[in-house]
Amino acid sequence: MGATIKKGDNGADVVLCQQALNRKGYPLTVDGAFGSGTEAKVKSFQEDNNLEADGIAGPKTWEFLLREYNSCDADKKYIIHNGKPHRIAWDKVVLWNEPGGLKIEPGRYYDNTGKKERVPIMFVNHWDVCLSAESCTKILNDRKVSVHFCLDNDGTIYQVLDTQHGAWHCGKYGGNKKGLGIEISNGYYLKYQDHYIKQGFGERPVKKNAKVHGRTLDPFLDFYPIQLQALKALWLATSDAHNIPLTYPQNDDGSLCTTVHEACLRGNFKGFCNHYNFTDRKIDCAGLDIPGLLEEVKALLPDED
Repeated sequence: MGATIKKGDNGADVVLCQQALNRKGYPLTVDGAFGSGTEAKVKSFQEDNNLEADGIAGPKTWEFLLREYNSCDADKKYIIHNGKPHRIAWDKVVLWNEPGGLKIEPGRYYDNTGKKERVPIMFVNHWDVCLSAESCTKILNDRKVSVHFCLDNDGTIYQVLDTQHGAWHCGKYGGNKKGLGIEISNGYYLKYQDHYIKQGFGERPVKKNAKVHGRTLDPFLDFYPIQLQALKALWLATSDAHNIPLTYPQNDDGSLCTTVHEACLRGNFKGFCNHYNFTDRKIDCAGLDIPGLLEEVKALLPDED
């Protein structure tokens, strides 16, 4: 359930609330500070929607404020940047302040509330070695790190942090300050196969002969096809929202770089990459066919006249 905010609060949730009130026809300054003016607008909105007019943005008020975002229609889903919605063509998207949403807590990211518009230039893929997006979000909060999105076993995309903020997910300044990050749910180890079957998700594909940092990994659990479909939809939406080019880290021959990539280290890579492109201490997401998936994403683009 979304966070409850009231007079005296500050931060990203207040920005989202103020943005939503503006779109609903209750104009006010978007400054990330929940003052008397914001409280008065919340009360007016609550009165007009037959809600308890206490001036506090709790779960029910959030439900009404965000209803225009992620409705039941597959073609009316949104992700959020700096409090503003951007369309995504995927039918299972849950924002951090919606019922059932997952959230990165304050103090675990670069808070850019009220600051200059952040312009992400890269999208970094991770796998979480967790059994669900919910458990992943809990671990991220416990470890005081963050990403912007978590992708669950059933293809549900959880936006856990406004992309205006810099998430702590790469361990590198450039990737954190200039990138977006996602954790894709995958327990990785073959011993968890029975868990997924018992939970009703079905058997996970097994990845064999994946190479990273010049070595071949032992077989491991791979992503479900529905997760890859959701990932492509998110790549397309973030590329459209932030003008991130549909490209990947390349070797001199144009093939996918499966080790540390110099442009990623420098923080000036533009496109879609993996965590292992930043450090030889990480192997995620080994075996992910970014070039092939990006070609499928490009096929979804509208034809140019």
